[in-house]
Amino acid sequence: ASVTNRGDKVIGMHFMNPVPVMKLVEVIRGYATSNETTQQVMELSKKLDKSPVEVNDYPGFVANRILMPMINEAIYTLYEGVAGVAEIDTVMKLGMAHPMGPLQLADFIGLDVCLAILNVLHQGFGNPKYAPCPLLANMVMAGKKGVKSGEGFYDYSNGVKEAKVAAKFL
Repeated sequence: ASVTNRGDKVIGMHFMNPVPVMKLVEVIRGYATSNETTQQVMELSKKLDKSPVEVNDYPGFVANRILMPMINEAIYTLYEGVAGVAEIDTVMKLGMAHPMGPLQLADFIGLDVCLAILNVLHQGFGNPKYAPCPLLANMVMAGKKGVKSGEGFYDYSNGVKEAKVAAKFL
């Protein structure tokens, strides 16, 4: 907003993927965003058949600020040998009522995207709790980005519905 003299009109919209399916949109209010601008974007979101939630402009907003540390901790749990891929995802699905486990979700989001978001959080807050797990960085450097590359924590060579734990983690 600092590059315009109309900071009251600056606002963000953070859509969840896949956009056609997910209802949530975070409406990101800047420091100078007016109530009028916020209300217009909230109404626009509803016209787009979305469920808008107003949040303030901080790294990760709400969704990624909570989701990414959970995913990162799941990766650390694997990295440290506490449990395997299937076991971690099963615990979170059955024990926490999540529709999919955090490792499979990371594959769907894209491991490169998860790494980038964690880096933004880590740099934005300067808090080590957001430091990406070395396993995540190594996987991305090796081209293992999840569904989009055909392999991440799971192997998608036979399609998403036939996904199985990647051989590296068996």
